[in-house]
Amino acid sequence: MADTQNKKFNESEIRPGNSLKAKVLRYIIFGALVLGTVTLGVGLSMYTYSLFDRFVSDACGLADSTQALISNTIEFNILAESVMDKYERLTEEERAQTGTEEYNARFERIKANMDYIRLLDLLYRVKTNSDVNDIYVAVYDKNTSAIVYICDPDTDPETMTHPGDWEPLEERELNKFLEYDGDGLLYYIGDTKRYGFMCTAGSRLPTLNTDLYVYVLADVTFREVFREMRSFIFLFATSVILVIILLGWKMTKKMDKSLIQPINSIAAAAQKYVSDRKNGFSGSEHFSNLNIRTGDEVENLSYVMADMERGLSEYERDLTSAISERERIVTELTLAERIQNDMLPKNFDEINARKEVKIAAVMDPAMEVGGDFYDFYYIDEDHLALTIADVSGKGIPAALFMMGSKIKLQDYLLSDCTVAEAIEMTNEAICAKNAGGMFVTVWAAVLELSTGKLRAVNAGHEYPAVKKPDGAFELLKDKHCLAVGAMEGVPYKEYELTLEPGSRLFVYTDGVPEASNPEYVLFGTSRMIDALNASKDKDPDQLLKDVHRAVDAFADTEPQFDDLTMLCVDYAGPEKG
Repeated sequence: MADTQNKKFNESEIRPGNSLKAKVLRYIIFGALVLGTVTLGVGLSMYTYSLFDRFVSDACGLADSTQALISNTIEFNILAESVMDKYERLTEEERAQTGTEEYNARFERIKANMDYIRLLDLLYRVKTNSDVNDIYVAVYDKNTSAIVYICDPDTDPETMTHPGDWEPLEERELNKFLEYDGDGLLYYIGDTKRYGFMCTAGSRLPTLNTDLYVYVLADVTFREVFREMRSFIFLFATSVILVIILLGWKMTKKMDKSLIQPINSIAAAAQKYVSDRKNGFSGSEHFSNLNIRTGDEVENLSYVMADMERGLSEYERDLTSAISERERIVTELTLAERIQNDMLPKNFDEINARKEVKIAAVMDPAMEVGGDFYDFYYIDEDHLALTIADVSGKGIPAALFMMGSKIKLQDYLLSDCTVAEAIEMTNEAICAKNAGGMFVTVWAAVLELSTGKLRAVNAGHEYPAVKKPDGAFELLKDKHCLAVGAMEGVPYKEYELTLEPGSRLFVYTDGVPEASNPEYVLFGTSRMIDALNASKDKDPDQLLKDVHRAVDAFADTEPQFDDLTMLCVDYAGPEKG
């Protein structure tokens, strides 16, 4: 890290291969190659399609013209029927001998037929005067899925066929010729062992027997197509390379003048600026004097850097002021947090010194200060006041509202009022001076230690949880009243609950059931009851720690959103004299 921070800009240290000029040249060459490759692909596709179309059209045209010539000059019907008659009489074993002398001898007399001789001569002259590989007459036999040759002028011993010779066909080729309806060109492109890709174009000869499919067929291989494609690729690639070389040279020179040199100037000015700032020089003319006039974003960058340099001094002054202000706010928040903590009762030992009751409580704010509070104190020797509340909102406003509400409620409860009367008077006092429209949900109660009778008011707060002796925690669905501060003149009613010796009372704010995990699932009262019952026999203090730990484990990495406050009261019954 230190080496990176202390590295100085030095243009001469940049390796040639890593320079901006070299990168620009590589990008230009790469872009030209990509563009050339794409253009070659598109052009080659169009050129290939054009060549294929031309060869296919020529082959189909030649087949059609030859078919017309044969139809007008030669009696081919008898010739075709003679060949097919002999072919159909052969057994499968005899047909399997196709290409042998014994097989050809069966069709030898056909070669002496004058129509065969004239047809062979005509096909030979057509083939000689065209570019096709072969042109011949054959029958597509649907019974044996084969092509049966009638007349072929080919003289190559390796490829020539005789009358009656046959070859098996692919089903697609056979169906295409047998089902041809005369619409469009008739051809089939297949991959042959001898010629590679080859196009067979056909034109059907009119026959007296409608079940006899006699065709003039012209074969064209694509060797010539591939040869012309190679020539096209060579010429195109040569042109692209020459264009890339010329374009790279021209663009590199232009980029050096309009981009690389100005950027190097800005980099040098930035390095000088850093050095001067470290040495205490606060001038603001490093970028203003560059005088870059490229008329583009680089020139604009130099103006931006000059504005940045002028603004940094002001920013540093503002930053210093902001840091001071932040430190002041942090100090005030720390003080507010301390004051709020001091407002919460800490006299657990004093309360728990008596045998009748044992109390534990915890308040964990979501921010530095919060709006939750708990409270407990003796009204007299036999009555213990218990309170837990949740102010709407968070932060300092909620904390101030919380302190005011706590003090008022405590004053009224200590003045020998009932719980309902204390809540009502607190509500009236808050509503009279509540311009902010804040409110507080409160659960307040007075426990009579000698009898276990508990008189309570639930002002819009969460349901308490109660555990009977040797029982489990359950929610107490007590009657709710309106939250304190929400409306003037609201009557509040209290209810009575008797705690048997060995009973426990657990009250809390909504920060417990509404704690959320990363999947936005709430902790809920069911999980809270499960956590309580898992530690129902532990000391109140340990029970609260276990519940808090269960909430934290459920929330996982999700930050705490609301204040989390809990109060647990363990009632042991009146002290026996």
